[in-house]
Amino acid sequence: MTLRQAVARAVAQNPDVALARLDEENARHGVQVAKDPFAPRVTVGSGLAYSNGFPMSIEGSAPSIVQARASQFLFNRQQSYAVAQAKEQVRGAGFDVASKRDDVAYRTASFYLDAERAARVVALARKDADSLQAVLAAIQAQVREGRALPLAEKQAALQLAKARQLADALEGDQAGAETALAIAAGFSADDRVRPVAEQRPAAALPESEDNAVQSALESNKELRKLQSQIAAKGLEKRGENAARLPRVDLVAQYGLFAKYNHYEDYFRKFQRNNGQIGVSFQIPVFSGPGVKAQMSQTETDISHLRVQLNSARNQISANLQQAFRDVKKAAMAADVARLDLEVAREQLSVNLAQMQEGRLSLREVEEARIAENGKWIAFYDAQYAMEKARWSVLRLTGDLVPAIDGMP
Repeated sequence: MTLRQAVARAVAQNPDVALARLDEENARHGVQVAKDPFAPRVTVGSGLAYSNGFPMSIEGSAPSIVQARASQFLFNRQQSYAVAQAKEQVRGAGFDVASKRDDVAYRTASFYLDAERAARVVALARKDADSLQAVLAAIQAQVREGRALPLAEKQAALQLAKARQLADALEGDQAGAETALAIAAGFSADDRVRPVAEQRPAAALPESEDNAVQSALESNKELRKLQSQIAAKGLEKRGENAARLPRVDLVAQYGLFAKYNHYEDYFRKFQRNNGQIGVSFQIPVFSGPGVKAQMSQTETDISHLRVQLNSARNQISANLQQAFRDVKKAAMAADVARLDLEVAREQLSVNLAQMQEGRLSLREVEEARIAENGKWIAFYDAQYAMEKARWSVLRLTGDLVPAIDGMP
């Protein structure tokens, strides 16, 4: 996979993102639950019973063949605030989904770079082993000719064995990195995702560190989630305070009476079909200390969230400042590694030319080739660190996923 393909697959299939989406869906259902009392509720049943003497009530209603009840909130400020709070929680859950998506994208990009680096290092380790094999063959020839001691042959064989051992260990690291990338992308642990050899353009960073900090503070998903939680708690507090306000409910009832309940014996007139409709007013006179205590608890929760919000703002600013320093440091290290590699490559070219002239042995050339491979590893490591540092900046500013989606 390319980096873009791996991140797109991870954002769509990663379990962490899927769980966050399920939480968001649950929050949407919570809005419908909060709205439910404002919709009419109708129940139909029976209070069927035989009366001996005065017809008494069954569950608050006179005995009837069929009875129906309907109720609905007409005015209930406390429940209205509960609906608004549920909607704000949906908004906060959306921020959580976006935050999880950014985290998964960054983690997948990091695993991708790890797997890419591992593949390159394994290839260079195998080249080192091949070079050491050539050195060993040259020394064995010298030993046979009496121009080198057997100890030199044993030393060369030891170096070759170490190189092969390192290459095998690095192949294990490569398998682990490719498996981690597969899991991050939503595949099973039995799968492996290998990075495609590609030339990726450097990710564009914000114009300045100050602009990056400002952008992060305005768009960071964690900050917006905390702000949403504060808003939801504010609505919860207002709802608790609204418990002191009156409420108005719509009520309706119907009953189909039977003569065997002897209504005509105790009432002046018997009517088979009976119904009533009206509104119920409830005015709290004394709410008790619980309402005030609940409001105090909610205010404490809001203060806690505000402390978290301020701490998160400071941490994001500090992380961005450090991320820009890491980018600068990685860029300087990459320049040094590039120059060091150029020197090693030029030295190898000189050694090859001298070997053709008979002035250097194959052993010295292969040793120079091994040194060049080491410079290649240092160069790849520097490139890896620089790319990861740039991804870290974009992750904090919220631009990571758009930047990867915009890759060719």
